[in-house]
Amino acid sequence: MNAESRLPKKSRPGSTAGGGPVPRRRLRPVLGAAVLVASVVVAVVALVPGDESAGRPATASASDSPSAAPPADPALLALARRDSGDPYALGKPDAPVVLIEYSDFQCPFCGRFARETKPELLRDYVDKGVLRIEWRHFPVFGAESEQAARAAWAAGRQNRFWQFHDTAYAHPRERNKGDFAEKALVAMAKEAGVGDLDRFRADLASPAADAAVTRDVEEGYALGVSSTPAFLVNGRPILGAQPTDVFAEAVEAAAEGAHAQDGTDE
Repeated sequence: MNAESRLPKKSRPGSTAGGGPVPRRRLRPVLGAAVLVASVVVAVVALVPGDESAGRPATASASDSPSAAPPADPALLALARRDSGDPYALGKPDAPVVLIEYSDFQCPFCGRFARETKPELLRDYVDKGVLRIEWRHFPVFGAESEQAARAAWAAGRQNRFWQFHDTAYAHPRERNKGDFAEKALVAMAKEAGVGDLDRFRADLASPAADAAVTRDVEEGYALGVSSTPAFLVNGRPILGAQPTDVFAEAVEAAAEGAHAQDGTDE
């Protein structure tokens, strides 16, 4: 399969090989308003594709803490799929907190999150049943990003998505220089333990891969996601390369809120 994008043009987050800002779509009123309001409360700086310096963490004040955030809109909470058989998720389906991650395998700050923050979240929250992490494909840096997203989906078809994820993010890679060409992706799949590489290649090239990636891209567009990485923690946004403590505070605040809500409902 050649390196040309197979995603429909209207669904592509980036249209050039070097990446660039994701074109804004008209937001659904409830989701758009909720994200814009909450993003002011939670101290964040978005990583602007093509401008890696924009991924530097913001300095948060006390008023910016996740505990100060208003209750998340139910429509945002409903984005958590909580599918018990989802190979693109980690953690219990009924965990009180769900972190949804919109990421690109060529995004350097997505890689930083994968290498530095995710392992701590797994140890401190996922393994304890507090947190569930759900992945969303959001390729923003052109054809190789889209190809990598389809490859990750194909690995998930053989229940090796997270192994592929860790392999792809194991170290920084050059963007659109062949590190995510098909041959390299097959090698990553093999390293990740994907057993049937012929099936992997077929899934990688399939319309079903396009549909899965497009579904996630359109979800991100509807939220107003314009850069990677972008996260929702029980419906509250965290954007860009934030320190691990920012995620820990957000998860703990969300867990407290979920437990309080459970007590109210009983």
